[in-house]
Amino acid sequence: MADFGVLIFPTDYSIDPGDLAVEVEARGFESFFVTEHTHIPASRVTPWPGGRELPREYWSTYDPYIALATAAARTTTLRVGTGITLVTEHNPISLAKTIASLDKLSGGRVVLGIGAGWNVEEMANHGVDASKRWPITRERVLAMRAIWSESEPEFHGEHVNFDPIWSEPKPASPGGPPILLGASSKFSFARVAEYCDGWMPIFADHDRSAASGAPNYAQGIDTIKQLWAERGRAGQPDFSIFGCPPKRNKLESLVDMGFNRLIFGLPSADADTVLPLLDKYAELAGSLNQTG
Repeated sequence: MADFGVLIFPTDYSIDPGDLAVEVEARGFESFFVTEHTHIPASRVTPWPGGRELPREYWSTYDPYIALATAAARTTTLRVGTGITLVTEHNPISLAKTIASLDKLSGGRVVLGIGAGWNVEEMANHGVDASKRWPITRERVLAMRAIWSESEPEFHGEHVNFDPIWSEPKPASPGGPPILLGASSKFSFARVAEYCDGWMPIFADHDRSAASGAPNYAQGIDTIKQLWAERGRAGQPDFSIFGCPPKRNKLESLVDMGFNRLIFGLPSADADTVLPLLDKYAELAGSLNQTG
């Protein structure tokens, strides 16, 4: 069996995230994810990986943690997560506080999807050199882990540096919520094994083109498991994938590869558009788990 979730760019012109979370939980989904962009530079040079024209929702999203707090307050068991938090857009001490607060108040229901981002101009507005985005992301994640788990954490790195601090409350999840890396390059696997708890790539259809550049998911899962074991890490990594197509054969294939959480994408639209899709996805998820 697999867990199923949904992801949306929550905006002021789409269904309210709290209302949607209630509907998601009522239909038996395990998790509810939202995206993040603090802004999009009006004069943009960096091409969007998804195509030519950047959709409006990229610069119209609510703050993810406020949206997730709304969702968590109106549900009881639904896991709430980011798909993804752009770590390069945050001070790690402040972000650690925000995530710890949400995890504590939600009863340990946070799943933290993270990434370094793709928009060079967006990062630059946050004072981040894109060429250093992954070393910065690594240090900020490690610093947050220290803040979540130690009584007087300190961190001394090239990009993050602070002497012992006090920061409470600690997350409800021991050591902090699970961190899933939302990236698919060849470097992602070692990053997962070192400072994350799992992998959360975006779905890319291998059938559309032999030159699609879609990652080999099965190979990625095997590589992460191997690197995980070599580091002597306890337990098993989490394997989630978002943007899944509502096609039974595709979903079954992903589960067979080893993904334990499949996340459907929802459009940034009103309830009349979103809820019928949610019904469709819930029915598909239920039928897969009944026969899986």
